[in-house]
Amino acid sequence: MVDGDEADRLKALEAKIAALKEPETVKDHSEEHYSQAQLAWRMVIELVSGLGIGFSIGYGLDSLFGTQPFLMVLFIFFGLAAGVLTMMRSAKEVQMKQQAAAEEEGDARGD
Repeated sequence: MVDGDEADRLKALEAKIAALKEPETVKDHSEEHYSQAQLAWRMVIELVSGLGIGFSIGYGLDSLFGTQPFLMVLFIFFGLAAGVLTMMRSAKEVQMKQQAAAEEEGDARGD
């Protein structure tokens, strides 16, 4: 049989195990005050990465085919277009989230 002291220890251990098994709450990072700066950096990185990828592909194809600046310039423009498109998608995504949050807030107030 289990003594009273051991039973208390087992209950405490079971409570600790149950607490560890509970899923962690995920923090919503969109409420942080510096989220606009994060969005700006994300857009800059998307634009620069598009340019970099376009440059790399163009330079590689130029060196392969021996057509020196032609394909590099062409793919830099393609990379710029891709980067701007990605930036626009990110901005639209953020705008939709802000509109949904504003509508939720308006519904909560009863407007």
